[in-house]
Amino acid sequence: MARVDGKAVFVWNALPGEDVEVDYTINKKNFAEAVAVKIINPSPDRIAPQEQSFLSTSPWQILSWPAENEWKKQIALETYRRNGGLEIKENELKIESDDAQFGYRNKMEFYFDRLPDGQITLAFLNRGETTKIPADGSVLARPIINKYANYLIDFINENKLALSVLNKLIIKCNRQDQVIAGLFLNQKLSKKLSPALNDELIGFSVFNANNNELTYSLGQNYLEDKIMDTAIQHGIQTFFQINLPVFERALKDIAGFVEKNTPLVDYYSGTGAITLPLAKKLQSVLLVESNPEAAEYTKTNILLNKLTNCEAICSPSEKMLEAIDENKTIIVDPPRAGLDKKIIDRIISQKPPRVIYLSCDLSTQARDIKYLSELYKVSFLKLYNFFPRTPHIEGLCVLDIR
Repeated sequence: MARVDGKAVFVWNALPGEDVEVDYTINKKNFAEAVAVKIINPSPDRIAPQEQSFLSTSPWQILSWPAENEWKKQIALETYRRNGGLEIKENELKIESDDAQFGYRNKMEFYFDRLPDGQITLAFLNRGETTKIPADGSVLARPIINKYANYLIDFINENKLALSVLNKLIIKCNRQDQVIAGLFLNQKLSKKLSPALNDELIGFSVFNANNNELTYSLGQNYLEDKIMDTAIQHGIQTFFQINLPVFERALKDIAGFVEKNTPLVDYYSGTGAITLPLAKKLQSVLLVESNPEAAEYTKTNILLNKLTNCEAICSPSEKMLEAIDENKTIIVDPPRAGLDKKIIDRIISQKPPRVIYLSCDLSTQARDIKYLSELYKVSFLKLYNFFPRTPHIEGLCVLDIR
């Protein structure tokens, strides 16, 4: 962030302490956004990015690895202080990573563009714009994803699909390097697309981009991963953790705060990736998930792992408030908007002994911690670098009743 005549300007492709020239992408009365186009005095922490499309997918490629982790910690300290009223000493807040800076993502979403020779190519949206930048993959993705992204681009070109028909391509893989792909189209084609499947590309689906509904599929439409020896199935559009090795580190920390004889409720549970791997040591687990597809996968995963102490319910979390009481441990992993106010009010009124809060947005997590701070104290707080070379930070907070 810089200031020009007192106005905040949020600048991509710039590091703290640098002098830069910028092009504005948004310029409003109270703030602006811009991209640095010339670095006049570079920071000692600046390094060369590994790909041309870095601003679209991973704008922190220009920052050294030690500096990335340090700045993420500083951002978290400021966010927890400003939004949550938490005064945390710098040496008390740790950030966990497995040091795999690239090749960690098990899911990528690509768009399309046309090259000068007329061929269709993979692309990403330029930062702050509607224009696109061609790409042949991403350095963040597992190599198998890039392999089959380009395989499907070749298939698209061979079938001479019009750029106007193409919307996006989602590719997911598991730890066994099995791949499923979903092609989203703006209009229905007169023929079915049938790329050749193999032992790696085990499934291909076509979706209507206007409503995300499945048009047809070939092969298998789900993947299966092992998380701490627990099998978890998930589909192409189902939320699933992007960086499993670092997620498992967070899960091991969570495991230290769940007690065998205490029933547990898991809100925003997704496919059950947090609590099903812990379920064998728990008395009972209720998993609440609003997305019907994810909830169905949770039920499948309960049966797959022969867990008799687990129940999955498809419902918005704020409509299952009765599950929160003074005898249960509560786990929440909400979207970036944070906890619904009704859940916070129910926690305050029922006073469950422990709330375990994993978050992908520290600002809303800090806000919710502040709401709960009158009754709860922070017993554990830790950061996880789930998304290296990007600005995103994951935080785990354990709140115990005072």
